[in-house]
Amino acid sequence: MLYQQWQIDYGPKTPAPTAVESAATNIKEDLPTANGEAAPADASAAAQANVAAEAISASQTVKVKTDVLALEIDLAGGTIQNLDLLVYPVEQNNTYVDALRRLVGMEPEQVNRTPVRLFNAAKDKYFIAQSGLISSQGSVSAPTHHTVFSSSQDSYTLPEGQSSLTVPLTWTDASGLKVTKEFTFTRGSYEIKLGQKIDNASAAPWSGRQYSQLLRTPPKENKGSALAGGMRAYNGGVIYTEKGKYQKIDFDDMQEEVLNTSTKGGWTAFIQHYFASAWIPPADQENHLYTKWLQEDDRYVIGSYSPIVTVPANGSATLTSSLFAGPKVQPMMEKVAKGLELTVDYSVLTFIGKPIYALLNWIHSFTHNWGLAIIGVTLCIKLLMFPLTQASFRSMAKLRKVQPRLKELQERFADDRMRLNQEMMALYKKEQVNPLGGCLPLLLQIPVFMCLYWVLGETVEFRQTPFTLWLQDLSVQDPFYILPLIMGVTMKIQQGLNPAPVDPVQAKVIKMFPIIFTIFFLFFPSGLVLYWVVNNTLSIFQQTYITKQIEKAGLATST
Repeated sequence: MLYQQWQIDYGPKTPAPTAVESAATNIKEDLPTANGEAAPADASAAAQANVAAEAISASQTVKVKTDVLALEIDLAGGTIQNLDLLVYPVEQNNTYVDALRRLVGMEPEQVNRTPVRLFNAAKDKYFIAQSGLISSQGSVSAPTHHTVFSSSQDSYTLPEGQSSLTVPLTWTDASGLKVTKEFTFTRGSYEIKLGQKIDNASAAPWSGRQYSQLLRTPPKENKGSALAGGMRAYNGGVIYTEKGKYQKIDFDDMQEEVLNTSTKGGWTAFIQHYFASAWIPPADQENHLYTKWLQEDDRYVIGSYSPIVTVPANGSATLTSSLFAGPKVQPMMEKVAKGLELTVDYSVLTFIGKPIYALLNWIHSFTHNWGLAIIGVTLCIKLLMFPLTQASFRSMAKLRKVQPRLKELQERFADDRMRLNQEMMALYKKEQVNPLGGCLPLLLQIPVFMCLYWVLGETVEFRQTPFTLWLQDLSVQDPFYILPLIMGVTMKIQQGLNPAPVDPVQAKVIKMFPIIFTIFFLFFPSGLVLYWVVNNTLSIFQQTYITKQIEKAGLATST
């Protein structure tokens, strides 16, 4: 190790490559290869250097703006970069927090109201969407994402009242091969449709493949973005294939092993908390999915290429694909591609999380308020578990009724633990009391609670979504900690309705639960705390009613 470091610091230095040499090397590295065919095919080193020089000199971009997107298309390759999601600001103010700050003589909190930037040309956050053509052996070179295109305009804006916008880029070579890249944007949509039209005016047929890929620098914390409460959302590559379905391929996986698989349809993507970017080739063709790790720049590529297409002399063909770049709204993503909604990751409990989300979405269609939707889901879950909770509360009410007799047994057999347990079991059997009867509903609520945690933390619809008053973002913690405190009070009330454990040590530990849980819930999403508050409140009413019914039945029996 010392020798290696010495060589780095003081050993002979390899001459730095020129800009053209470096760019030519990058051309070889970041372009896909198909069955050993290098891209661009049949291109000499001099030709590659010329293409690289063009790419370096070209810095012109075409600006595009729709009602939901603002982005740049680099004429060097028709690469999409600096894509902003106009209706999703990075942060938002809480008017109640600002009012309190003014009340105490402080300035309102400064927040970043700029739109979320998904694709980014900045070096430390590099993330772009590339596309191009790979020529087969014997065919003239076609434009890759390093080739410079031309455009008749330097900006496009979707006019009011117009449903779609098309941005064409063109390239022509001396042999007569012409390629037109057309990006089509639709109002209200985050799907960008790409058509690469090949007009072959040459005397020989052209054959090759279309490719589309995402290239990015991993985030500084590539383990994922933190959710409220401390858990982390996945941040990395994913693919969908006909055989393997939805699969994660993180940055470490790309370093260790190159993805090399074929599937009918499918897609490739990079996802992050709340947002996804995916290239979706035609679903009816056999596509090849691949990954690359560009070690020198520590950049990662994930993409796909199509089967070989032949364009006869004086003929034409159009190759298509779609790019989704936007929020992970499941109903919207289901319409774009099969399985794309799976990028909303509810961890191992997806099979429970998806029905909960579907129910939330259905209730929201009536209430138009996600907080009310959470309350509605709580009521539905409560009704679903009603038979179990009913039996549980009856068991606890009966246990509470025999509590004085249990204490009497504890005093009588304080020195004989075995006899005490025998007498307690006999009493439970005689009174038909199950001391563990209250545990099952609580155990069933744990996976529901965890699913709601992931649903509220991963579902973009809850991001910066208000409920009422000071609760102006259900995906983050309560800014004034009012809901967690209410939750602690409801938990304490509910605890008072339950029988205390016979063991005094256990009784002391259980008394601490409301305090401990309140501390935990201080940092949970306010939407999740809302669920727990409503659930506890309903349980208090239900348990109070059942306890009174059993007490009345006991009095009637005794008289």
